[in-house]
Amino acid sequence: MGGDRGLSLADRIAERLSRLTWGTPLHAMRLKGRYPLKLIAVPDDPFFGDIDQGNALLDGRVSLRGEQLDILSLDFARPQGSAAMQEYLQSFGWLRDLSSVTTRASGVPIAEEIMRRWLAVHAEKVSDTAWRSDRWGRRILAWTAHAPLILSSKDLVYRSTLLHTLARGARHIDRAADRVQIGPPRIAAWCGVLIAGLVMPGGDARRSFGEAGLKRALDQSVFDDGGVVTRSPAGQLDAIQLLTVLMEGYAARRQEPPAFIEQSLTKMVTALLGVCHGDKGLGSFQGSAPVSGERIQQVIEATGVRTRPLKQAREWGYQRLSAGTSIVVMDAAPPPLARLVEGGCASTLAFELSDGPSRIVVNCGGARAAVHQLAPALLEGLRTTAAHSTLVLSDSNSTAIHADGSLGRGVIEVELARHETDNGSRIEASHDGYCRRFGFLHRRVLGLSPDGRDVRGEDMLIPARGRRTKGVTPFAIRFHLHPQVEVAPTQDGQAAILRTADGALWQFRCKGGTLGVEDSVWIDGRGRPINASQLVIAGETPAGGTNLSWVFHRAK
Repeated sequence: MGGDRGLSLADRIAERLSRLTWGTPLHAMRLKGRYPLKLIAVPDDPFFGDIDQGNALLDGRVSLRGEQLDILSLDFARPQGSAAMQEYLQSFGWLRDLSSVTTRASGVPIAEEIMRRWLAVHAEKVSDTAWRSDRWGRRILAWTAHAPLILSSKDLVYRSTLLHTLARGARHIDRAADRVQIGPPRIAAWCGVLIAGLVMPGGDARRSFGEAGLKRALDQSVFDDGGVVTRSPAGQLDAIQLLTVLMEGYAARRQEPPAFIEQSLTKMVTALLGVCHGDKGLGSFQGSAPVSGERIQQVIEATGVRTRPLKQAREWGYQRLSAGTSIVVMDAAPPPLARLVEGGCASTLAFELSDGPSRIVVNCGGARAAVHQLAPALLEGLRTTAAHSTLVLSDSNSTAIHADGSLGRGVIEVELARHETDNGSRIEASHDGYCRRFGFLHRRVLGLSPDGRDVRGEDMLIPARGRRTKGVTPFAIRFHLHPQVEVAPTQDGQAAILRTADGALWQFRCKGGTLGVEDSVWIDGRGRPINASQLVIAGETPAGGTNLSWVFHRAK
């Protein structure tokens, strides 16, 4: 991952030669010319924006996850709001929201007002805030796809300033696209280069250069199984949308896109579907919120890809079991590398379970998608092992989360075996996140019956070879429940009855610990915290280790 991963010798030589020309007169000759400042095509944006955020813009406010800024008080010289709000403003993602709720005539004054304020500060002055390559890439995609909203003015000075800034931004990322982190940021930057090459005059050289750069970025940013290296389902969705908008640029010019873009999209959509539930929506893994099935379906339709969910994404790190109406998705890999992503979660071996349109077992989720009003401590708490449906040893994270938010030591290796038999599907996985501190491996066996009515699990704490255990150690196995699941524990402390929103009854029973019901929280698709419950199996393991078994059975 990263570097020259996945590149052939010819590709590596081409990359080095390309790098040698960046910023030189040769590069300038290729990308500059005396062409009129105009757009020769306007790509379509095939995605629907957020209705609430769009309506807020109509009311004179920029709104994102409960945070609001008044448009007439926006001052781009003094960044306002959270990091997420700054990203929303600087990437011009709000143009999609605005275009989804109003006509061109009504939207133009609002778009121009924000645009003029941005240009007054950032058109001439290069700054880290506004001129980061991934933000320029997203900005170029937004400006070109929504050109009718920002280029309808009869003010020739304004139009010229905007077009000159667009051209300058394109030249900037020509030489800086590879300076941002691999993953969605680098994909965004190179998509911007390519869109500029497609819709601005004299773009043939830039387009050729951009296609080589995007292929390199995809080779570095996407695993062979189609998952992004950040391991984030939300990041996966983002990268898919970026490539889909890029494809619209080729369509606007009636040009055939390179085969590698379509191939990458197909693999990425297949992997994305693998972490979706029976309601077609996205699971809550690695800080992602549970994106609705309607939005996922709209995105998939826009890509034009027709494929089935990927059952086993070994590199991306997710396993999927499905039978009958039941779907189980498991996080079966270490967290993403700290240098690749902010907000990675200590969630190794956590799983989610759904029955048709009803989610039953979930993760709290939303560490990087929650509303602005949530306390920072709670946001960071959503990243912990305890916020996920897995085993927690001695109230510790399987991978350390430092005070500054970065990931530390913990899970390095996950051993995994998958079995498909007449008796159903079974995953056996173990991680070493607790070996160094407590001397135990955590091993989880997860199986789904052929009819989908039984989800059986076993959690084991096994003394690690060459490690000393620390005597009796407390543990808790947590199963966070969806807010719409009603739970009633039995008196023997070993079982509970679960009722889903559509009336299905599931029985839960465990052996080897004491079962309790505790409060939990679930971050919904709009980033809001919703009160929920969790099943908790508590106990202590002796130095020799322990094992517990449990089952979810669909009774009705």
